[in-house]
Amino acid sequence: MSWIDQYRSKLVTAREAVNCVESGMRVYVHPGCAEPEALVEALMLRAPYVKNVEVIHLLTYGTSPYCAPDMAEHFRHNALFVGGNVREAVNDGRADYTPIFLSEVEALFESGEMPIDVAFIQVSPPDSHGYCSFGVGVECTLTAAKYANHVVAQVNAQMPRTYGDSFIHVSEIDAIVELSRPLCEMKPHPSNLVFQQIGVRVASLIEDGAVLQCGIGAIPDAILPNLMDRRDLGVHTEMISDNVIPLIEAGVINGQRKNMKPRKIIVSFVLGTRKLFDFIDENPIFEFHPSAYANDPFRIAANDRMVAINSAIEVDLTGQVCAESIGSQFYSGFGGQLDFIRGAARSKYGKPIIALPSTAKGETISRIVPRLAYGSGVLTGRADVHYVVTEYGVAYLHGRTIRQRAEALIQIAHPKFHNELYEYCEQQRWFQRNAYEVEMRG
Repeated sequence: MSWIDQYRSKLVTAREAVNCVESGMRVYVHPGCAEPEALVEALMLRAPYVKNVEVIHLLTYGTSPYCAPDMAEHFRHNALFVGGNVREAVNDGRADYTPIFLSEVEALFESGEMPIDVAFIQVSPPDSHGYCSFGVGVECTLTAAKYANHVVAQVNAQMPRTYGDSFIHVSEIDAIVELSRPLCEMKPHPSNLVFQQIGVRVASLIEDGAVLQCGIGAIPDAILPNLMDRRDLGVHTEMISDNVIPLIEAGVINGQRKNMKPRKIIVSFVLGTRKLFDFIDENPIFEFHPSAYANDPFRIAANDRMVAINSAIEVDLTGQVCAESIGSQFYSGFGGQLDFIRGAARSKYGKPIIALPSTAKGETISRIVPRLAYGSGVLTGRADVHYVVTEYGVAYLHGRTIRQRAEALIQIAHPKFHNELYEYCEQQRWFQRNAYEVEMRG
């Protein structure tokens, strides 16, 4: 049977496709902007016929109706990264959260530690050889589909074709639902003066020929426009957004000096708008890989001049970074922050950077804190932290004593919180403020 005949024989409606889901199964959902919404919607129609179905995925930008209170008997979400659309359910106890490095998620599927019964994926139409592209997101989905017992594909005419390790053959798919539907989009994050100031300070650390990784959020978005005067930048990252487009079109990002995969942008998934989706479509500069490849700290470290830029919720005076929770309330996840922080730290001339605004809630709360809030998790340990950047400056912590770290972090905290931060240092006997000021002036 030709692949075309196989393809036609697997065509079904979305409602028919999800009939494979039975009570007690684990269902993986393609995350990010690639969420197969038609399959998720059809799954909700199957709710009366199933119980205790576990739905797992990373951050998604579509809806999450399986997290609704009235679905509790039928579905329970297990978040491998807590997104805004499932955060309430996780913190209300109606959904679970599995903290794990993004580079290690796929090993759960491969080892059988987290077996997958059904994988819902969204792909492009097949090419002349029968291969469909995972398009905007390979991340953990290629591996999930490989090890799932049953693969259901939403074949979307609006999914771009991307290159790299980004394909699945029609023969590896069990059911196919054809449609043409806009992908989920991540709109650009609103900027303000604080983010712009942080962007300028971080950009000052990025030299010609650097290889970049940027996380999600307003801060990474504010950094990239400040790099238009650089030369020969490269990219090795887990994700990119729309803001890379001007740098590529201007020739700033060209990868000419990369020693690992020169002239290629190594990426695992993209989060952005239709403009970005069109830009990556059949664009050979982009090379997509699973997260286990792109987020491997050893592979990251092999890039000379690797610059990893990640954000945080708060940083304590010893340099501990909280980025996944607000106190005991889970907010996001481990993602790739530590993968890239450690990779950049071990890169030749590498720079691992944590960037955050100095305050929150209208300057009423300092994000440089004496100690992390009760219940907060440490995502990046104090020994892993090198640069911390706020709108007030850059603190370099690596190889510094606790006393030196505290002083450097106080200097980049909002001035209105300096006194209470100094008082804490005195209570801890790290230094007496007056004596320390005299020593610093001397």
